[in-house]
Amino acid sequence: MKHSYLALVIASVLSSAVLVGCSSKDDDVEAAAAQQMPPPVVNVQTVSFETVPQVQTFSGRTAAYQTADVRPQVNGIIDEVLFREGSVVKKNQPLYRINPDNYTSSIASGEAAVQQARANYQTALANRASAQSEIVSQQAQLAQARDDLSRLEKLVAIDAISAQQYEQAKTAVRTAQAAIDSARAAAAQAQAGIESAKAGIQTAESTLNASSLDLSRTIVRAPISGRTGRSDVTAGALVSASQTNPLVTVSRLDPIYVDISQSSSDLLKLRQQLSSGNAQAGMNSVELVLEDGSVYPIRGQLALSEAKVDESTGAVTLRAVFPNEKNILLPGMYVTARLTQSVLTNAVLLPQSAITRSPKSETQVYIVDSNNTIQVRPVTVNGTHEGKWVVTDGLAAGDKVVIVGGSKVKPEQQVKTEPYVEEGAQPATAANAPRSQTPVQAAREMQEKEKQNNAGAN
Repeated sequence: MKHSYLALVIASVLSSAVLVGCSSKDDDVEAAAAQQMPPPVVNVQTVSFETVPQVQTFSGRTAAYQTADVRPQVNGIIDEVLFREGSVVKKNQPLYRINPDNYTSSIASGEAAVQQARANYQTALANRASAQSEIVSQQAQLAQARDDLSRLEKLVAIDAISAQQYEQAKTAVRTAQAAIDSARAAAAQAQAGIESAKAGIQTAESTLNASSLDLSRTIVRAPISGRTGRSDVTAGALVSASQTNPLVTVSRLDPIYVDISQSSSDLLKLRQQLSSGNAQAGMNSVELVLEDGSVYPIRGQLALSEAKVDESTGAVTLRAVFPNEKNILLPGMYVTARLTQSVLTNAVLLPQSAITRSPKSETQVYIVDSNNTIQVRPVTVNGTHEGKWVVTDGLAAGDKVVIVGGSKVKPEQQVKTEPYVEEGAQPATAANAPRSQTPVQAAREMQEKEKQNNAGAN
């Protein structure tokens, strides 16, 4: 037994020595192979700055361009509804007819009152003419009485007539003067009657005009052109001028508003970029994506930006106007709006495969330095454009960013580089190389293309 146990121990030790020797040989082989392997190949893109529009996506809701609640302006019973619910109506088109009997009677009474007032005016004119004639007659009598008195004064002085005759002549003068005063008072009273008659005519005519206006208002008309909603009344309903509920609502849908909400923090960031010169003002055109994912065929124009922040939501409302000739958009629809609020003048577009995240969730890229060594570079990403990341900070012109192959390399590793070519893209040659543009020129060209697209859509 002791010899067998010793033999087993010796065999075990020998086998371990053999395994150790084999393992050592394998490591040496792997190390030698690693030294003989070529460096991995990565596809890189050389950094060049360009002008990139910042397209922001917002949620929005459509709203009617104009809305009018139709209410009656007179009291009465609806005789007939003159439109079809949900139809398009024109401005001043009749919508309802209210029973006009009471207002027709008022017009007849008003016309009679006007005629009576005019007759009173003619009577007042005649009275004034009569009073003026009486004044002329009494003035003639006064002149005769004064002549008689003057003649009798000479006769009474020589006692040719009695004193009684002379006193009678003086009384005649006073009587004639009193008659003139009375006639003048009558003329003044006749003039007052004329003014009163004029006022009576004006009052009667105003009452008649009011009755005529009320009669015209028994036909309830559309205040604006647009599409009608559901009628809240039918024939036979009693309506009044003081009611709060509308008979129907008319909405103008072409054009139509789209109200967009943007957070105040995003708006502040945008203004800071513009003020610092890192971005230029964008375009006022807005692209609309409908609830089913389709794109609205016509772009709209930004029309309003509120000057206050909603305290409950912390957002600012932007309003855009869209043509809506075919009534595709209806009030209350949820939509998505794409708006180019600014243009970044020094940005780099990188494919999505170029950006990675560190354990701290910081965005970074691999670059290849002048020694063909992988280096890690933290970058700032500001959204996407046409499926690519927009990098605004962290890169310099001429840097070689790893686009393909970054997953198989690590920092400080030697690599071999090849230019990255997008699928379907042609290699750059002198014949097809793009013309160099300044950021301002690129932005202007973009705006001109936008104007041409809008003109073609309209």
